[in-house]
Amino acid sequence: MKNQFIKNFISVIKINIQGKNIERFIKRLYTNKIEILEIKYLNYNNVNIKIYKKDFKKVLKLKTTYEIKTINTYGFIKIKKVLEKNKILIIAIIFGIILLYVLSNFIFSIEIVHTDKNLRKLINNELDEYGIKTYHFQKSYEEIQQIKKRIIEEHKDKIEWLEIEKVGTKYIVRLEERKINDSKKSTKVRNIVASKSAIITNVIASKGEIVKQKNTYVKKGDVVISGEIYLNEELKDKVRAEGEVYGEVWYQVTVDYPYTYYEEKQTGKMKDVYVLKFLNKDFELFNFNKYKNKIKQDNNLLSHPILPIRLVKQTQREIEIIDKKYTKKEAIIKAEELAQKRLLSKLNVKDEIISQKTLKVIEKNSKIEVVVFFTVNENITAYAKIKDQKKEQESR
Repeated sequence: MKNQFIKNFISVIKINIQGKNIERFIKRLYTNKIEILEIKYLNYNNVNIKIYKKDFKKVLKLKTTYEIKTINTYGFIKIKKVLEKNKILIIAIIFGIILLYVLSNFIFSIEIVHTDKNLRKLINNELDEYGIKTYHFQKSYEEIQQIKKRIIEEHKDKIEWLEIEKVGTKYIVRLEERKINDSKKSTKVRNIVASKSAIITNVIASKGEIVKQKNTYVKKGDVVISGEIYLNEELKDKVRAEGEVYGEVWYQVTVDYPYTYYEEKQTGKMKDVYVLKFLNKDFELFNFNKYKNKIKQDNNLLSHPILPIRLVKQTQREIEIIDKKYTKKEAIIKAEELAQKRLLSKLNVKDEIISQKTLKVIEKNSKIEVVVFFTVNENITAYAKIKDQKKEQESR
């Protein structure tokens, strides 16, 4: 196929030969090692043949009384003629491509989406400091991620979440303001209770009385840190209990996993690339860091009614291809990893898996079912109002 592609560019001409005893002349061409690529007899004294352009002068030297004229050209010589005929258009296309590339990599506007004027001003100043400003070149995906991370780290007390999205030649910046709960403002008394059944692993109390100790089994709703302070079995005070409770909690996760696994997973990276399409070939312009696997979407910019050439703006999204065939042992390991991943997605950041054990493995044709038991050290802190006993007695 590669050789055929190269042959398409070799200069070939089609000539018409007229004269008596054409067969003798054709034999003369073969004798002089002139390769005839194609031959078509129009009549006894008239024939069309295709030869390499490099052999054309040899044919003219051998023609004697025969009349020879060129009918058509192919390959590089054809391309050369077309290029010469359309050189102004081609120069305009090349200039247009360069101009489009430069303009498409400029930022012409930045929109910060938030209702707080002061926060918008803060973000705008930060973006300006990192070089994200109008009439400047766009930043790469990696640079944007680093800038987002730095801005959030520098303003932890004000920004909860930040996203910078490139839409054409515009940046749209979305953010969420961090809301700091001031627990001192609330003075309502309360108990700290267990949010679920567990064995207590740790209790941290800054206010209130610990009534359930480490290694104690508690059910959902049991009081662990009481807001009622007793002295010699007499209620002395009611406070707002403050603290955290951690407990050993148990989960059972069931996962199905196939022996043959295929996935096209987007990495989140994307970019716009200008592509010159010619003879069913793509030539990416100024794309020096190509994605190995990608999803492409073309937007036609320029095309020629005669030449097989187009300029497109191509949106490329990087994908990671996973194509695996697993043994039973490998599939079990993958299922266990998936079970752990699903469980972690439901837990908080501070929660920790202590241990896990595979309870059951069931084979089902092209997949297996795996049941995994987990022990988790989890924050089981919950809150409950302290009931007013006097009011309860009065209501009775």
